[in-house]
Amino acid sequence: MPLVKSGKISGDGFVHIADDAEIPGAGAVLISGARFLANAETLSRRAGQTGVIWPNNRDVDELVPWIDRLAVIALVFPSFRDGRAYSQARLLRERFCYRGELRATGQVLRDQFVFMLRAGFDAFEVKKPADAEAFASTAKRYSVFYQPTGDGRITALHRRIQLRHSESASQ
Repeated sequence: MPLVKSGKISGDGFVHIADDAEIPGAGAVLISGARFLANAETLSRRAGQTGVIWPNNRDVDELVPWIDRLAVIALVFPSFRDGRAYSQARLLRERFCYRGELRATGQVLRDQFVFMLRAGFDAFEVKKPADAEAFASTAKRYSVFYQPTGDGRITALHRRIQLRHSESASQ
């Protein structure tokens, strides 16, 4: 499954570990949220990077005690019609100040890339290589937004205010 990061197709440095498989002591791993919570203190302190695949029907508040120790949080879109992972992403970025990789996984569709970026996602597991290739052009298509969100971009209103201040300062 192709991974898109920073607008480019990228190799996934994280190995997906099944719930019944042994977790290696080193190396980057992605494990299920249930398995992580069963032994969170130990798993969050392992030598290799640890990431969590977090279902959209669980509260992200459960991750907060370990959030600074997680390299990746992969939020699941079980269906393109189910947008709960958008809310989880915004909470993680805006309320809990998560700065690690926030990955969209599951039903990640090309026409939702911009919305996912705006919610704070910065990596995407896509099913089709064509979707991965289309990502860069989709992400660059829009440069100004009206709504504030977790991606850190200033809004159109703030951009206008900055322009007015710079114009009045130069006069």
